[in-house]
Amino acid sequence: MRKRKSMVLVWCLILILMASCSSGSGGGASNTDSSGENAAEESTNAPAKPDEKEESGTSEMNFDMGGRTIKWVSWYDESIKEDNPDNIKKKQNLDELMKKHNFKMEYVTIDYGEYVNKVTSSLLAGEPLGDIIRMARPWMIPTLVKQDLFSPVDEFTKNQNVFIQQYTNDYSQFEGRGYGFRAGINGASSGIFYNRTLMEKLGLKPLQEYVNEDDWNWETFIQAAKEANKDTNNDGKLDTWGLASASILVQALAANDANIVSGDKQNLEDPKTKETLNFISQLATENIARPTEGGDWTEPGQFFRQGNTLMYAGSDYEMDGFKKDMPDLDIGFLPFPKGPSATEYHSHLTIPNYLTIPKAVEHPEQLVYIYEKINDIESIYDYPKQASLETLFKNEDDINNAKMAGESINVVDGKDGYPSMPYYELVGDIIDGNSVSTVIGKYKEPFQASIDEVWKK
Repeated sequence: MRKRKSMVLVWCLILILMASCSSGSGGGASNTDSSGENAAEESTNAPAKPDEKEESGTSEMNFDMGGRTIKWVSWYDESIKEDNPDNIKKKQNLDELMKKHNFKMEYVTIDYGEYVNKVTSSLLAGEPLGDIIRMARPWMIPTLVKQDLFSPVDEFTKNQNVFIQQYTNDYSQFEGRGYGFRAGINGASSGIFYNRTLMEKLGLKPLQEYVNEDDWNWETFIQAAKEANKDTNNDGKLDTWGLASASILVQALAANDANIVSGDKQNLEDPKTKETLNFISQLATENIARPTEGGDWTEPGQFFRQGNTLMYAGSDYEMDGFKKDMPDLDIGFLPFPKGPSATEYHSHLTIPNYLTIPKAVEHPEQLVYIYEKINDIESIYDYPKQASLETLFKNEDDINNAKMAGESINVVDGKDGYPSMPYYELVGDIIDGNSVSTVIGKYKEPFQASIDEVWKK
């Protein structure tokens, strides 16, 4: 708390100095570069040491863009919001860059439901909608990249003070080149929301103690869920539950360093994947999770909001909704428990997204340079998501848990990248009680066929 008060004082001093020294404002650009997936999407990139920054940062470039307008396309508004000292500095950087290099910045927002079709059509026609376009991995890799529709950018993204290297060198990598770039944060912190009020009412061991003891794993998670499944009014029926849903395969795969796809091959028979499928099977067959009442994908969140369900698997940005809908309940946040093959906590991504530059756009190095120089600042924050997490959560344990959860993010392929993959059918068969070996035998060939459809086009 003392650190936060000190930060506020520093912020005030910075604002005063900026007010006296600033030469004006205008334009706009990306702020913290949140993912925008599912209304928000977001390991974080640790700030480089000064000597690392000096070595990896791009040297000053001199070029005149002739007054052109750079169009930045996304499914959400990526203009800089001058809502904190970091973003104020980024805005000033942009203003200076526009003046020095003679360009303007325009932000084009396209509705998410229409985004893929509109952007893809423009790329295939050789007339991209923008110079900088936000893309998600499964929309472009491998199909569009195979058609040489994007410029590789990995040679321009060495500045570790700005660029999250994982996005360029892993998430957007294809045949040895990286096609995407991103600054700010890696993605949302995913984990377990829990109802502290209900936990205390039921007299359960505080869930935070499992984390403090480094004993928050699938075994203790199941134990906690079972202990919350109670018939509190002795009518012969459960009226409190430990877990909102057993349908948490993606989160569990990430938590166990597992995946259902590896490169261009199905990965169902991998030992880590089998462990994960067995975990989901146990949640369902031992009636550990609350049974569905026939609702849609929002049902687990609705169950949690009723106040009679202890745990719900979700992502940090959902806390705003819980605070609004459950004002009288104390809601906490934990990392998703470690799987048996994992050594640390992990969050998950299914469709990592990043900025790209179409091949039809000239001088990609200049555009990446502009983005780098906008974002190359000395942040006032201790870590990239500090302002966001301290707004979402008030409890220090919850803040630390969300920070820890977001420090390592695993991408789980398959669910969103392969249109004909029978992912939900596989999950349904597991939850219905079919043996894991039977389910793997049934789905490994259809999974591979769906992957082949994409990779062999």
